Amino acid sequence: MTPCRVAAPSGPLAGDLSVPGDKSIGHRAVLLGALAEGVTTMRGFGGGADVRASMAAVQRLGATVTEADGVVRITGAGLALGCGDTVTLDCANSGTTMRLGMGLVAGGRGTVVLDGDGSLRRRPMERVALPLRQMGARVQTTGDRPPVRVDGTALAAIDFALPVASAQVKSAVLLAGLRAQGTTRVREPVASRDHTERMLGHMGVHLERFADGVSLAGGQRLQGGEIPLPGDPSSAAFLVAAALLVPGSEVRIRDVGMNPTRIGFLTILE
Repeated sequence: MTPCRVAAPSGPLAGDLSVPGDKSIGHRAVLLGALAEGVTTMRGFGGGADVRASMAAVQRLGATVTEADGVVRITGAGLALGCGDTVTLDCANSGTTMRLGMGLVAGGRGTVVLDGDGSLRRRPMERVALPLRQMGARVQTTGDRPPVRVDGTALAAIDFALPVASAQVKSAVLLAGLRAQGTTRVREPVASRDHTERMLGHMGVHLERFADGVSLAGGQRLQGGEIPLPGDPSSAAFLVAAALLVPGSEVRIRDVGMNPTRIGFLTILE
């Protein structure tokens, strides 16, 4: 028989610590950096298979990515990013890589097949394919699931209202909009996380923000730059909850991202 283990309440928790870099920002730094001109430097990358899937994907599309001591450098290919032939991107278990990747390649050169592991192959993709097709993109899903085939073609801007707020769908449409003719507008019923909009602005893209959404004109060029990764609020949440559960605790978590669209957990606790 396996001996019993008894867990007893701990004393107060105390410490000064940090958490891994924000995964959502990491993905976007890599994807936007690949679409930018020049070098984008992402600092504070602590690893993670999902962001590495995005790193591998953009290299297959023509960007250059190097990594050393938590610093990732992406040398972009500009709006010419694309394979020019046929290439398969292994998105592993990363839905963000696949969904944002669909928008990234829709207006590019060549044919791109986005695939992933068994778990990713069970996730829906038509919610992204639908607005991209309205822009003229040639997108085929496998019964709403991966693999997804995208044949790059010229795109036209749309005014799209999301039926359900989704940062991934919004981001995919905005990425496609960068290579579309005209001004693309995305509306959403409630605000979703806005990392993509903030980072596009940081990289030189002019956006218009409205009460219910955001728009951008196609053809704008992104400029590479510095992107420090703040700590991921989701990772910090576990430590915050633990400190609140144990009386007398005092924990300091440094450099956590405080984007208002990501800290609903902290708002509820307050």
